[in-house]
Formats: sequence, C-alpha cells, structure tokens
Amino acid sequence: MVDNVKKWTGFRKKSERKLKKDDITIVDTTAAKKAVVATALGNAMEWFDFGIYSYLAVTIGKVFFSGTSGPLQLVFSFATFAVAFLVRPIGGMFFGMLGDKLGRKKILTITLVLMSFSTLCMGLIPSYERIGNLAPILLLIARLVQGFSAGGEYSGAMTFIAESSPDKKRGFFSSGLEVGTLAGYIGGSAIVTILSYILGPEKMLDWGWRIPFFIAAPMGLIGLYLRNNLEETPVFEAMSEGKHKENEKGLIKKVFLYHWPQLLKGVVLVLFFNVVDYMLLSYMPSYLNVVLGYGETMGLLFILIIMFIMIPIVLLMGFISDRVGNKRLILGGLIGLVILSIPSFKMIGSGSHVSVFFGLLILAVLLATFEATMPSMLPSLFFTEVRYVALAITFNISVSLFGGTTPLVMSWLIKITENPMVPAYYIMAACIIGILTMFFVKETTGKALRGSAPAVEEKQEVVEILEDPGEALWWKEEKINIEEKIADSENEK
Repeated sequence: MVDNVKKWTGFRKKSERKLKKDDITIVDTTAAKKAVVATALGNAMEWFDFGIYSYLAVTIGKVFFSGTSGPLQLVFSFATFAVAFLVRPIGGMFFGMLGDKLGRKKILTITLVLMSFSTLCMGLIPSYERIGNLAPILLLIARLVQGFSAGGEYSGAMTFIAESSPDKKRGFFSSGLEVGTLAGYIGGSAIVTILSYILGPEKMLDWGWRIPFFIAAPMGLIGLYLRNNLEETPVFEAMSEGKHKENEKGLIKKVFLYHWPQLLKGVVLVLFFNVVDYMLLSYMPSYLNVVLGYGETMGLLFILIIMFIMIPIVLLMGFISDRVGNKRLILGGLIGLVILSIPSFKMIGSGSHVSVFFGLLILAVLLATFEATMPSMLPSLFFTEVRYVALAITFNISVSLFGGTTPLVMSWLIKITENPMVPAYYIMAACIIGILTMFFVKETTGKALRGSAPAVEEKQEVVEILEDPGEALWWKEEKINIEEKIADSENEK
C-alpha cells in the first residue's frame, strides 16, 4: 500500500514538473527532411507491393479462381485481399509493442523486409490450372504475411515522421508520408498499365501479371538501405532516457483501460479516411472495368492520372493544415463528400471520358484533405509511451473492419442490388459518422505531441514557449488523470 502511494506521488510529481529549456527539442530540419523522405520512400515500397494486388484483382481472379464464374472470380479475389486485413490488428499489436519498447526505426526495417518478401512469393505461386486448390491457399498465406507486416508499417511510419517534425510544420512534413503512398500506388498502377498495353490480355494472363510482384525484391532492398540510415526519433530517445521497465508491463492492457476514448476516436477517423481511400485507389479500377464496362487499361489509366494530380494537392493541403488546423480541413472534406458523392458517381457513370475524369477528380481532391492531415492528427491522439502500439491497434482494427473490406463489400452490394450508386451512399454514411465524431476531437495542430515537450525549428522559439509553459504542456492534466487511474487500480490490488 505504501509503495503504491509512493508510486502515485512520484507520477504526480513527474507530471507536474516544470518545463525547462533543455526539455524542448530543437529539430534538425535537415535530419527531419531526411526522415520524411526515407520513411515516405520506404512506405512507397510497401504500398507498391500492397497496391499491385488491387490493380491486378481481375487477373488474379482468373489465375487463382478459374474454377468459378467471372463476377465470382472478382469477389473471391477481393475476399483474399480482405482476409489479410484480419491479421493486421495482430501484426499491429505485435510490432507496436516492439516499437514502443525497442524503437521505431528497428521495427520499420523489419516490416519492410517481410512485406517485400511476401510480395515476391506471390509472383512465384503457380496457377490454379497447374496445382489446383493449393494455388489459392498459397496466395492466402502470402497475403496473410503481407497483412501481418503491414499492421506495423503505416502506424510506425506515421509515428516516426510525427515524432521527427517540428510542431508548427508537422502537418506539412507528415503529408509527405501520403505522397509516398501515392507514389507507390502510381508505380504499381503504371507498371500494370504499361504491361497490359504492351503484352495484351493473353500474355498478361499467362505470365505478365507476375512481373510487378518480382519487382518487389529490388525495391525492398532500396527501402531497407534508406531506413537503415535513419536515426531514432528524438521523442522516443527522450522518453527512453527516463523510462523504467515497470512502465513496459501490461502495455496493451493499459492502452485499452486508460486510453480507450482516444482509441474510439481514432477508429472513426481511420474509418472514413480509409473507406474513401480504398474506394478511390483500390476499388475504382475494378469498378470502372467490371461494373461500368470500361476497358481494364482505361480504368487503370484514369486512376493513374488522378494520383499524379493528387501529389501536389496533398502537399498543399498539408501546408494549409499547419495554418488553419487539421480539424477545419477534415470537416471541410467530410461535408464536401456528403454533398458531392452522388454527383461525382453520376459523372463517373455517365459514359463520357471527360465526366468520368472530373467525377474522380472531385473525390480525389476531397480525399486529399484526409491524406494531408491524418498522418499528423492520428499520432497526436496518444502519449509517447503507448503511441506506436495504440496507433497500430486503432488503425489496423478500423482498416480491417471498414477499409480493406471496402472493395469486397462494394462488389457484393452491387451484385445483389444491381445499383452502381452504392459506393456513393457508402461514402456518405462513413462521412456523416465522421462529422459527428470530429466534434469530440481536440485540435492539436502546432502543439506538442501528447506526452512530449515542444519541438521547434528555431532557437528563438524556445524563449516564446518558456513564457507560457502551461500552454506548451497542454496535455499535462490529461496525463495526471491517467496516472491517477493507474495508481488507483494498483492500490485496489
């Protein structure tokens, strides 16, 4: 009992400690930019691997599920795509715990290697016609490994960039992560589009589809080199210096017991973000091909052009978010999608190439408001000592339930309703939920991350912060409340 009281008192004294000059991190912007580039490029490698499956979904259905009919082949193909998302929360918890204990850099290196290896293996699997049911089983195993590693990848990348950036530029720096994601998608779609055009349907179905998967190996090596040359984040190093082993015990249990309000908010943020993301970037090529009857190459070309256009828009939105705030930008995107989803999908289904392009562009611009803000907003929900694992749990549970299942759910709903407007209604429903949730999310743009001292770009900013240390440590009362709950729980034992 006395020990627990001492522990509680220690927690309170630690939380109430005054901000000192040495606590404030002066970010080396050159190192921060290097971290953004290396992490974004590594993430591009990851999402190249992950994305080519989406672009080849129709072909994969024919290769591995040739025993079924055309529409069912696509359903089974996307079902295999979706099943891998079931292991993402497990991978997220596994790599998240390691990331909070061992460091962000080490875990991001491991996830990259696993992702590239599993993608390479997918290109080596024989077709259904050669080995029968063993073919889809091996495909499923490779996808499960891919999903397991992806569970720790994106959340770790968000954490790494957010912790390496100055507070006032976190939005812009973090938006670089989504530029990496788009670059990966562009690389995957470009290669598939070019191969489809050069080889034609027959050769593509016979052996051409394997080429993008083989490219994963050298790309993984490039990403591995880049990540190995990164330094650990200053936020994690600062935490590790004063960290006791007892704080590592029962990490996941503490996340669910004491950080659950932030977990719930994060789940909804990831929900609408990924529903729109996977709808446009993963499902849309197949929607244009199978549902609307566009040629496979034409559908991929549309999305390829849209993603190119999105890159500068995402960076611009990231720049704007540091000035107007993440919440305002996200709410603008949510309201825009509720109003414009139906008109956009009517344009996409009009049959006119120009209308299809502008319908997709409207969705892309509104999606960019999420892609520019989520990599900085989501890490700010959690305290440093649980950030990686809490973010991994939040992100992967939500992606598994709502994001990765979007192509499968859309294929199934359109099949049973025969209504091509279902995707618009689905987006609107997700965004309405998002609007309601945003009123409970605290604006943290320009502020220190939860549990961390401020991170600045210039030395003169330190003086300004020390004039109002209470504002700098805006999260202090929340931290005290959590530590008191932990102490009370241990007292009861």
